[in-house]
Amino acid sequence: MYTHEKNIRTFGRPLEETGKALVMVHGRGATADSILTLRQNLSVSDFTLFAPQATNHSWYPYSFMAPASQNQPALDSALALLQETVEDIKAAGIKGQNIYLLGFSQGACLTAEFATRNAQQYGGLLLFTGGLVGADLKTENYSGNFANTPVLITTGDPDPHVPVSRVEETVRIMEDLGAVVTKKIYKGRPHTILQEELDIANNMLSKN
Repeated sequence: MYTHEKNIRTFGRPLEETGKALVMVHGRGATADSILTLRQNLSVSDFTLFAPQATNHSWYPYSFMAPASQNQPALDSALALLQETVEDIKAAGIKGQNIYLLGFSQGACLTAEFATRNAQQYGGLLLFTGGLVGADLKTENYSGNFANTPVLITTGDPDPHVPVSRVEETVRIMEDLGAVVTKKIYKGRPHTILQEELDIANNMLSKN
């Protein structure tokens, strides 16, 4: 098992110039540099981008629907790294409503879990094919108030990694904590990000 070193790639102008941050969390087997290339399809020229890198290119070793204990200590270490990243951005004077979180696949699962454990207002959450982590979701693990944070959450039907049922559970929990969720289920979609998903994300990114 493993933990994660703090290794964060950045792109764009400094925070003191942009006043807005997008944290981008890569999927299993990928890299911070690879998720940063998604900027070419997103309206983020006026954002400072942050992309943490997972040790061993994976945030945790097993499926996100395995018992959480099987994914320790990597899972807690990954959550702590996201926490530290967001705290560093806030320490630069950026308010929560100007911080956006994005993840794909395993990165979307980690992002959803991080944000929902301590819900607060963000500019938006862009969860491309992901859901909350664990074999059985325990609502007592999640608290706080999203304060109408817009959330995009997607998956395919079927998806080889993220079942529709887990997305539905995730939506219910996030809405109970005050998120405004846009859920998109795509019949027969491969494990990827569609242009329609990017269009919705860009609409959210341009609202602020």
